[in-house]
Formats: sequence, C-alpha cells, structure tokens
Amino acid sequence: MQVVIWSSPLRLSPFVSLRLVVALCLSAFAQAAPVLAAPSSAAETDGVRVAVTRDGSDWRADYVLDRDASAWAFYNSSNLNSSRQPWRPRDWAAITPGVVLERVGDLDVLRMEDGSPLPRRISLSLSPHGDNLEADYPVLLFTDGSVAMFTGAFDVFPIARSDLEGLTADEIADSRRQGANARISWKDRAGPVLAHGRRTEEGETHDGRAYVLFGQTRVNESERLVTVVDPELPVWIADSVETFAPRVIDYYAMKLGPGQTDRPTIMSTWYGPTEGTTNYGGSVLPGLIVMTFEGQELLSPSEGVLSENRWFIAHEAAHFWLGQTVRAERSRESWITEGGADLLAVRAMQTLYPSFDALEVLQKEVDDCVRLGDKPVAGAGQRGDHRAYYACGAVLAMAGEALQHRATGGDWFEYLQPLIEDNRASGVLLRTAWLARLSSLSEDAALANDIDAFLDSGDPDAAGFIGSLFDRVGVGYEREGERVVLLAPAQ
Repeated sequence: MQVVIWSSPLRLSPFVSLRLVVALCLSAFAQAAPVLAAPSSAAETDGVRVAVTRDGSDWRADYVLDRDASAWAFYNSSNLNSSRQPWRPRDWAAITPGVVLERVGDLDVLRMEDGSPLPRRISLSLSPHGDNLEADYPVLLFTDGSVAMFTGAFDVFPIARSDLEGLTADEIADSRRQGANARISWKDRAGPVLAHGRRTEEGETHDGRAYVLFGQTRVNESERLVTVVDPELPVWIADSVETFAPRVIDYYAMKLGPGQTDRPTIMSTWYGPTEGTTNYGGSVLPGLIVMTFEGQELLSPSEGVLSENRWFIAHEAAHFWLGQTVRAERSRESWITEGGADLLAVRAMQTLYPSFDALEVLQKEVDDCVRLGDKPVAGAGQRGDHRAYYACGAVLAMAGEALQHRATGGDWFEYLQPLIEDNRASGVLLRTAWLARLSSLSEDAALANDIDAFLDSGDPDAAGFIGSLFDRVGVGYEREGERVVLLAPAQ
C-alpha cells in the first residue's frame, strides 16, 4: 500500500447552496495554526513523538511524551457535526494500562485513572470513521479502502494541574502555549510509504498540519492540476473538477494577483449514492483542495448539479487567496474569509458561466443572515451557527462591493485586491483593516462602527440592520415583511 502526505496548513470550508445539506466542519479557529511554544529545555528539544502504524485493519498510535504532566490534551478536540458529541473517545482508546481517554469540558484528555502523572510512553488503538466534524478536519474514507487522516489530530499539549474540571480558560490557553507540533512517523505494514513526494519505508511529518492518504487511490497529473479521485466518484464530477478548477484559479490570479499555488492537488472522495440527501464537504490548504461528495442525485449529470459543483470548487479555490495568502486572525473573524470566498465564487461564476443564477445564491445569503444575525456574528462558532460566518460575511462583502462600485465602478475583486496585497507579508487580514478599507470608500463616518457593533453584538432586528446597511451603501432591495429581497442585478 501507499501513503501520500501533503504537508500544508489546512482550512476547511463548506459549500453552501439552496439544495445541499452542508457539512459545516471547521471554524477559523481550526483554520489558523495553534500558537505553539518552543521547547523550554534541552531535555525537551525532541518534543512529542508519535508512531502511527496501520497493519491491515488495525491502527495504532504510540506516543513518546517529552515531559511529566498530570494529563495531556489534544489541540483539536472537536465534536461530531451531527450530534455535537466528541468523536475521539468513540474512535480512539488507550491500550496502556491505567490510562483513560475522556472528554473534560471542551478538551479530549489523556490521564491516569488514579490521578498519578501520565507515563512518558502510551499507546492508543484507532478506529477511523469518516464522519463530518465540527470545527476540525475529518478522516476521509475512499471506497477502495484508502483512508486519509489529518496529522494535527495527534498533536497534544501538557496540563500540569491535576484538577482538570477546574481549569480556567486562561490556564488552558497557557497550557496550549507549552506544547509543540508532534513529530509523527507513518508506516503501513503492507508496503512502502510516499512522504513529501518520496517513496520510503517510513514517512514523517512535523508541522502538525498535513493530510495523509493510506491506500492505492489513483493519482492523475496534468500541467495545471493533480487529482486524487475516488474510483467510484461519478465520472462527470471528476471531469468537471479537472476542467473547471484550472479556469477558476486562472481567473482569480488575473483579478487578485498570485495566490498560494498555481498547480493544486484536488483530492475527491465519494460517500455513495445515499437516498434523500446531497452533500458536498470541502477543505483547502496550500496546494490541496479536499472534497467529499454524497447523494443519489449526483449519479447523473444535470445543469443544476453541475452549477453547484462548479460553485463549490470556486469557493474552495478562493481560499488560496482569501484564507491562505491572507487569513483571518481569529475564529471570530471567519466572516472575512468565508463570506468573502462566497462572493468571490459568485462573481467568478457569473463571468465564467453567465447563466449562473447569482441572485438566487446571494438572496440565500441575505435570508440566512436575517435569520442568524440577531446574535453576535463573531460568536457564531461557539454557538455552532457557522453558517452565520458565510451568510453575514457575504452580506458585508456585498456592502463593500457596492461602495467600490459607487466609487470606481469596480467590483468585489477590486475591493479585496489591495487588502490582499497590503497584507501579504503578515499573512493576516484584520477586521480593522477590512473596515478601514470600507471607510476609505464611504462618506458615512458611522458605517464602520455600526458594522463593528453588529459583528460583536448582533441586532435583534437583523432585517432592519441589513436594510439600513444596503440603503447606506447602495445595494438595491425591497422589504417584503421580515424579508430583505434583493433586486436584480445584485451589485
């Protein structure tokens, strides 16, 4: 068997449409790399080491910890998207006697059952499942038995305090800073591995932010694209990926300047022709877009489904610029990257496929922001309302675009391009910079402050806020009861 490793930061961003059940898997907290401290002494320079091994259907992770601690917690301690219950205690189990893996507050924790310090060497058994996760990177299952795993799932940090239930947020934040990315080896008993483009008996990662693919899923290479496609993925979907992705990436580069990559890899998995649902899930990292597809409707090509598939690719590809070239500083600012990527995808689709119904998609953004905007947009991730980042972020992007159009006749690309260019060096696009750009195009001195307040507090009358915002920036609409209905064209 073969193991393929992409070592790059990963962002997960779901496709949102009128007809799809969306896999909202990741907030920007997971998108941004954790702040990891350097080792504090020579004895700790090697850091945590993990050996992940697959032997047929048996998976195992053997940890060598670099210091004594009451417990070790996982940086990525996420929940199942379907139930909001933690996935790791279900899928992983401690083999080492006396060690337990359990949920404590919002953390998955390894500790000793009797409260003594955790031994330096512990072993876990793994049972990979392909469930969508909330604010995290899921295991990806292929129909031929191949499995892709996110390396960051194995990163841990030490906790000195034995009273885990009493940990404060500040104590957890301080503990997180004491950790570092684990050095992980990857081995398949069935044969050699392919790590960082090289075939070896054992692969290794150390950045904590990679996807690893175990198995023999076929890899296709072309001048503009590398694709790793599930053998059961409908052919028309695979064809649309290979033909549309290079076009939309070229278009973004023309409008926004160089992005993170010119020749991405796209890995596509197929979760089967499930009746009664049509799901797209997606993630993006430097050089890699990961997509999952599911649903009976996807077996046969149709113009509507094809349009949705292209829009999905356009959204994910937009993150090579808005999400990787520049990213949001914190999870609460996900509206910048997710709503912005939505509007980039809409405008790209309008140009590349003029029959695309932009108004329908943008109306859905407005409707959802009205529904979710009564609460703080910045706190949406904590509530599990990730859709607010997309919908309200797109509404605010439409406002910025309208001001750009009024000032120069330009569009969302023209609004965004200087923000990307000015922040390439830092790689971070702050809310303050976004609002300053807005203010530079508006004579309304209070506009930025009002948006700032909406992000932090929401508005009990979200429809009223959005209507007022559109009045001030020049987006055409009319009120129909509680709805804010966009007028064509949506500029």
